Amino acid sequence: MILITGSKGQLGTELRYLLDERNEEYVALDVAEMDITNKEQVDSVFAQVKPSLVYHCAAYTAVDAAEDEGKELDYAINVVGTRHIAEACQKWQATMVYISTDYVFDGEKPVGEEWEVDDVPNPQTEYGRTKHLGEEAVKELLSDYYIIRTAWVFGNYGKNFVFTMQQLAKTHDTLTVVNDQHGRPTWTRTLAEFMTYLAENRKPFGIYHLSNDAAEDTTWYDFAVEILKDTAVTVKPVDSSQFPAKAKRPFNSTMSLKKAKETGFVIPTWQDALQEFYKQEKKS
Repeated sequence: MILITGSKGQLGTELRYLLDERNEEYVALDVAEMDITNKEQVDSVFAQVKPSLVYHCAAYTAVDAAEDEGKELDYAINVVGTRHIAEACQKWQATMVYISTDYVFDGEKPVGEEWEVDDVPNPQTEYGRTKHLGEEAVKELLSDYYIIRTAWVFGNYGKNFVFTMQQLAKTHDTLTVVNDQHGRPTWTRTLAEFMTYLAENRKPFGIYHLSNDAAEDTTWYDFAVEILKDTAVTVKPVDSSQFPAKAKRPFNSTMSLKKAKETGFVIPTWQDALQEFYKQEKKS
């Protein structure tokens, strides 16, 4: 049986719809049904479900709040909760798919270089630190696991950059977006498909990087221009100093997709993914 944690989040919802399309059976739980910070609850659910595969989508992702008022909750969910899930997977011999982030790196690689799966993590934020500790817990407790680091996630089922730009475009003629943070967008559909591809095809266990592909370097400004290209809104580039934030944003989030591609998984460009996302958005 498949178990999904964080089933009502942006990725968990996407994954549910994907499995529904394939008529696959699963149990999907959010915090109301299973608080992952509560070990007894986790153990009880695993005893009932007896999963052989766990997609661990539950996470604390409020990057700025994690620096202060959300610090304890961030640690409880991303570290303690992930360890509880990993321990339960160990007990029930279930394969675990853990979603991690580019924030485990310091983001300081020169533009044009990519983060490899075996690069040494050096998180600069509380969020990055706790996600890295989550990775370490999975690696410590399990041998049958997939850790998938991703970045710049957008999709139909939660707050994200695409929806933010679309909303702002309704009330602004001009928008300013940072052009000194580099990376690649990731459509939740592509990520969900990769998660299931690895697990169902029994690809080699370990760490993978997954975003949508790109022919050239991309910034948030480039992403915004593409999102709003069919509108009358003018998008102007600015540097990060115009948008101060509690948590340091990575200068370069671009991750190597080489290992993911070697599995045979076909990764669409983020531009193509965005167009497919728009088609789904119109349907929903």
